[in-house]
Amino acid sequence: MSLLHTLAAFVLALGALVVVHEFGHYLVARLCGVKVLRFSIGFGMPLWKKRFGRDQTEWVVAMVPLGGYVKMLDEREGEVAPQELDRAFNRQSVWRRYAVVMAGPLANFLFAILLYWVLFMHGVQEARPIVAAPLPHTPAASAGFEAGETIRAINGEPIASWQEVRWRMMQLALEHQPITVEVLNRSNQINWRTLGPSSFDAEQLEGDTLGLIGLRLYRPEIKPVIGQVVAGSVAEQAGLRPGDHILEANGKPVASWSELVQLVRAHPGRELRLSYLRGGERREAALVPETVQQDGAAIGRIGAAAQVDQQALSELVTVIRYDSASALAKAAQKTWDMSAFSLKMLGRMLIGQVSWKNISGPVTIADYAGQSAQLGLVSYLSFLALISISLGVLNLLPIPLLDGGHLMYYTVEIFKGSPVSDRTMEIGQKLGLTLLLVLMAFAFYNDINRLISG
Repeated sequence: MSLLHTLAAFVLALGALVVVHEFGHYLVARLCGVKVLRFSIGFGMPLWKKRFGRDQTEWVVAMVPLGGYVKMLDEREGEVAPQELDRAFNRQSVWRRYAVVMAGPLANFLFAILLYWVLFMHGVQEARPIVAAPLPHTPAASAGFEAGETIRAINGEPIASWQEVRWRMMQLALEHQPITVEVLNRSNQINWRTLGPSSFDAEQLEGDTLGLIGLRLYRPEIKPVIGQVVAGSVAEQAGLRPGDHILEANGKPVASWSELVQLVRAHPGRELRLSYLRGGERREAALVPETVQQDGAAIGRIGAAAQVDQQALSELVTVIRYDSASALAKAAQKTWDMSAFSLKMLGRMLIGQVSWKNISGPVTIADYAGQSAQLGLVSYLSFLALISISLGVLNLLPIPLLDGGHLMYYTVEIFKGSPVSDRTMEIGQKLGLTLLLVLMAFAFYNDINRLISG
């Protein structure tokens, strides 16, 4: 996907989530009788603005799309007419202020539940939890996993897809619990595999967790038979057609499509001589793979796709689908589980049990936005739900300047019987700003590291 498409997917996702978050504040503020002066998507110079509604609220779309805000009538931010004092935010009871601030993160959680509900009713196609041969000298190999085994349950919890395997493994790894996996082998015999807490590296919980322990998704070996040729491509110009069975490349036998792909990628701009069968007749073709850039490296491409056995592939995927009531319960449970997991990760980071390398910044999020958009609407909506949960959790952290910081002040006010002092809030804002800048620095540092390391 091009940089432009990636940026568009990122801006659209961020814009949607900011609208949801700020609309939560706006709606509850109106319900509590607070006058809203401005609803802004983005910061900085306005690109578009318009006033409408009973209160002539100013609706703004600003230049920097990295957040937004709802500005309410407040005596601390300007003079308020006597007849409107009862509509000022600072004049509301602590419970009303609590509700207005809480509404933003809550809107993000409700939006995630809505997205998951729609996805679970529509049906989500995922890979069946079938294991490939584990990598040698890994915890999975030591546990006895074998190629072709289907994972049925993890610590007694039924498993339906490979994504559920990864999610459940991450949860248990974070809690440092031993993991017992129930598997069904190709002979329909049930076995159990055990992984100890030491099998997992706490620094890589957000990376390829399963790959690190040697667990890989089973993928059938695809024969080196051409199924599709792109019009005007190098392959078409060389005379290759669907159905051609590639035998050799530069004299080296080719046993699978992945081997052919590796050879093509390794020859950008250099001649590659192919031997192939067509109708039982052996033929030769010479071609020069075109050079394309991928992740900063030059690779070769000829414009041909493999012939895939759709029936065999269909046996490796499953569709996760529920009725409306079950889908809603599943969506709420998934949102809760992911929120709790995020908080646990943050807690383990603070006490040093999980690496700060797991924090992602806008560059990584933009990359995921582009990748998910390229995979289709279902993947993109799943990405939106995940980021919406992350935004909700982040805003609930008790850090001044965030919603959670205000909620912390209001909680103190409830027990104290009076608002915290202006001096306390001023110190809190400075500390909160410093902490947020440190978190942003970590996030950008991790983003740059990921870009460099690929």
